[in-house]
This record gives sequence, structure tokens and C-alpha cells, in this order.
Amino acid sequence: MTNSSEQITLQVNGESRTCAADTKLPQLLEQLDLNPRLVAVEYNGEILHRQFWSETQMKDGDQLEVVTIVGGG
Repeated sequence: MTNSSEQITLQVNGESRTCAADTKLPQLLEQLDLNPRLVAVEYNGEILHRQFWSETQMKDGDQLEVVTIVGGG
């Protein structure tokens, strides 16, 4: 198991963010105060389908674009 005190740096929507090295994507979204049901995620240039989120572990240097889905018409 990774030492959770180790921090990694990644880019989220162009901003530098840090998180624990053992952070999975859903945990990261919670840390960013984002509702996982209302966002789409591009992970290192690829749209990441929701079914893979729970197994996607953040790595140093990852680049994420998180887009909030807005309802309405």
C-alpha cells in the first residue's frame, strides 16, 4: 500500500493541484467539491468513461479536464 502522506502534483482544468499518491478519481472529485454524478472527466487527453473511475489512480503529472454538466433547456 502506498504511503498516503506522499503527495503528487497534477493539473486539473489547467491548475496545479496536489493530492495523496493513493488517491483514486472519485476521491479526487470529492476533494474538489465536485459531484461525480454531474461531471465528465477527460484524463490525459482521453474521455474517461465512468465505469473506469473507481479503478483510476492518480499519478504524478496527470492532466485532467473536469466539465460540469448543467441541466435545463
